[in-house]
Amino acid sequence: MKHTVVLFLFICLNGLVFSAEPSSTAQVTLQHLSDSLNECIKHRQEYVNRKENRIKGIKRLLDNKSPNDWQRYDIYNQLSKEYKKFVVDSAIFYTKKKMNLAELHKKEKELNASKIDLSLLYSMRGSYLEAEKLLQSIQSSSLDKELRYEYYSAYHQFWEYYSISSRGNDYAKQQFALYDDSLVQVMDKSSLSYKLLQANILASKKQFAEAEEQFLELLATEEAGSTNSAMIACGLAFNYMNLNQPEQVKYYFTLSAITDLCNATRENMSLQSLAFIEFKNKNLELASTYAQVAVEDAIASNIHFRTSQIYQFYTDLNTQYKQEKIKQKSKLQTSLIIISCISVCLVLLAIYVFLQIRKITRIKETLASNNKQLRNLNNQLNQMNEELNQKNEQLHEIGNIKEKYIAQFFDLCSNYISKMENYQNQLYKLTINHHYEMLVKRLKSTNLIDEELETLYKHFDSIFLSLYPTFIEDFNALLNENEKVIPKAGHLLNKELRIYALLRLGLTDNTKMASFLRCSMSTIYNYRTKMRNKSKVDREDFENQVMQIGNTKPVS
Repeated sequence: MKHTVVLFLFICLNGLVFSAEPSSTAQVTLQHLSDSLNECIKHRQEYVNRKENRIKGIKRLLDNKSPNDWQRYDIYNQLSKEYKKFVVDSAIFYTKKKMNLAELHKKEKELNASKIDLSLLYSMRGSYLEAEKLLQSIQSSSLDKELRYEYYSAYHQFWEYYSISSRGNDYAKQQFALYDDSLVQVMDKSSLSYKLLQANILASKKQFAEAEEQFLELLATEEAGSTNSAMIACGLAFNYMNLNQPEQVKYYFTLSAITDLCNATRENMSLQSLAFIEFKNKNLELASTYAQVAVEDAIASNIHFRTSQIYQFYTDLNTQYKQEKIKQKSKLQTSLIIISCISVCLVLLAIYVFLQIRKITRIKETLASNNKQLRNLNNQLNQMNEELNQKNEQLHEIGNIKEKYIAQFFDLCSNYISKMENYQNQLYKLTINHHYEMLVKRLKSTNLIDEELETLYKHFDSIFLSLYPTFIEDFNALLNENEKVIPKAGHLLNKELRIYALLRLGLTDNTKMASFLRCSMSTIYNYRTKMRNKSKVDREDFENQVMQIGNTKPVS
């Protein structure tokens, strides 16, 4: 019951999609259809069982109420049609039975109809000599319009199947095309067969847009889930293949394949085509699944031209699929070896880290005894700083502007070391007084660092702009009019300008820039890229122009 409901949903799904083009059925996606096809493949034996039960029901009519010969003829005819694209040999068996009855009763029309049906079945089985012999035994001039259509249709399919089996025999192709014209002359202009043939003729003449319109009109009027709807969808898929629209190709082949599977139609060209498509797209597992189903159906039905068509492809696919599995297995083994090596390295690293932690613990125990030495060193540093300050004052008196700024730099260093000394003393006092909570709080605080960075940047900005007073104006002259960089009020430079100030001083390493400006390398990279994109000069020459600021006038 559950799978019957699934089948019903699939047919309803087909009804939604067959009613219009894919663009107007947004609720049904290609992925949903592919999932539905895979479900149909899982339950295809149930559809076969349903087909066989229907055939058994028809066979029981032969045993009920002792039917007369013409009732038996009709039953044989039903069985022949049911077996036609299911088991060709059984279809031939029952077609011969109805042909024998027609011959026995000398019914020429029924006999000719049976011969035409049998020739078509022979063509499907690959018995082309027998099929042609049967067709040649029929006097086409004695046939009425309906049988003449069936006669020409049988010849049409005979040459089509023969062309496929003989791998594109030119003579067979020519004969197949000739019977297109013969069919058109005898077909009912309002029939589905006529309209479908017209669509195929348009496609063969490369009038693909007109063929598409014809196929879509047929699809919209045909009952969803019928074998006719599957043929139309298949034809439409081939037409979209000529229009180079791969999504629609796969879409309509999938619809057609779902209907074939649900109807237990074993002449499943659409499923074979999907196997080719997935193989081309390197989806070997899915292609193998589709091809295997197509091969099993071709063998079970004994439809020869489909068997020959899929057999070589399936052999190549199976070979490549096995090779791919071997490659995957090899990659998996390699990955396992690599993972094992990494695991061993991690264990060794853990041991190393453990040993390092023990070593660090011992080092910490010696830090307390080194504090006195550090204080002495700090005193020495203070003395050295005083000497440096004196020398800086002397250099300042010389009047060289660059030496003046070097002195300011050393002064900054001195102040920083003094603050560090003060900070260390504070931490030391907190430690010896056992104020650990306050100690932790002070250690976590970033206020000192932030203040020092702010001071450093102010000094840097002031010194740099003293060296290059027109830097901001010259830098903005290199940018587009609406992209100029203006520092905030109270600031001499911003981060973007500092990056290019460092670049002007000869510092081009992103790592060193990031360290100085306390940001990530990606931030430096992004700022430099953004500025190059804003440049009104050649972006590749932008930074070279920045390097010339203060020496020559920038290019504007």
